[in-house]
Amino acid sequence: MTVPQPSNGSTAKPTGIKVVIVGAGFGGLTAAIECHRQGHTVEVYESFPELKALGDIISFGPNAGRIYRRWSNGAIADRLRPLSINLENHGFKIHKWTGELVHTQLAPPADPDAPVFNGHRGELHTVVFNYAKDELGIPIHLGQRVTKYFEDENQAGIILDNGEKVTADVVIGADGVRSKARELVLGYFDKPKSSGYAVFRAWFSNTDMIRDPRTKHFCENGDTFNGWIGPDVHFLFSTIKNGQDCCWVLTHKDEADIEESWSFPGKLEDVYKVIEGWDPICKAIVEKTPEVVDWKLVYRDPLPRWVSDHGRIALLGDSAHPFLPTSAQGATQAMEDGVVLAVCLKRGGKANIPNAVRAYQEIRYDRVRAVQKTGETTRDMWHKADWDEVAKDPSSIQLPREDWVFKFDAEKNAEETFDEVVKRLQ
Repeated sequence: MTVPQPSNGSTAKPTGIKVVIVGAGFGGLTAAIECHRQGHTVEVYESFPELKALGDIISFGPNAGRIYRRWSNGAIADRLRPLSINLENHGFKIHKWTGELVHTQLAPPADPDAPVFNGHRGELHTVVFNYAKDELGIPIHLGQRVTKYFEDENQAGIILDNGEKVTADVVIGADGVRSKARELVLGYFDKPKSSGYAVFRAWFSNTDMIRDPRTKHFCENGDTFNGWIGPDVHFLFSTIKNGQDCCWVLTHKDEADIEESWSFPGKLEDVYKVIEGWDPICKAIVEKTPEVVDWKLVYRDPLPRWVSDHGRIALLGDSAHPFLPTSAQGATQAMEDGVVLAVCLKRGGKANIPNAVRAYQEIRYDRVRAVQKTGETTRDMWHKADWDEVAKDPSSIQLPREDWVFKFDAEKNAEETFDEVVKRLQ
């Protein structure tokens, strides 16, 4: 089946379906852009009062690159490229925590139709946000906190903290792991809890790295990606934009309370404790860091469903399925959600919205659960590595690149499976 690919959605036939999206992260923006492409009327509500280029590194696999590539005839992917790491020459160098280089994982051949993007979350997000708001003209309402979701058989809606009520045919909760839509969908409060791990994270310029003879080579030879693997710990370090920017993440065991928040300013002395006895180059990198974030990895039991009783409110991205960073697929899977939901609404039509929304869950559910598991298996492969076995097969320690994850085309799959799924649901 040929997948329709309007250049920016403006040529799509209007469906008459009004969609409200809560949350302007990558998942929410993708859902908005894809709904626009498929001919729906869409608006976005976001609690943040202004756009800020926050965060550090984020990864998008080729299954996300395929989505980006369809926007504006490839123009958006072209804008993301110079902001992203290029490892064609360097690959991923994997070390034992003691410093021994164990394996170099070569970068896969570039696919122009399914590019890979790894860059600063805020910089990449700004490109997508501006495309949705300024080029497509999608209304994005900032500083609008949602206090309640509601629905009946004919419509769904949200209530803002200023008391304003907004209604639509469908409401998408893409506002993260604490989305108020979760309670309405599940019928109970689903409390987040610690995964047992936390991540120290940092992003900084290369100024001090270049001044130090121990570390300057990371920034003078193009982009780099290095990892050090230890007992229940891993440290990943990248240089990006031709060595201009540096970032690292350190995943370690942690049982800290996350009742109020799971992101705090970190302390370098705590980082040093985790990497005590490690390759000295790791401390040399960390010493250059002006500030650190201590991010507790949130875990939630798999949700039994993502769709409300009347089929007019749907969860998307982290609201439905939080991912561990070791999957490198959290934002990508949120993007796939947005693509599939937009296709299902188009195929179902305005008269069949509840079935279309339920088809979205049916199409996505098993795939998302399977991809979620890769975060655990990759983490455990590293944190519980048998180094004698790794010595026999160094490639066994490399990041998995599985075709069933990366070669998936969410739009094509939704178009091909929608009719069969709806028939089964009925």
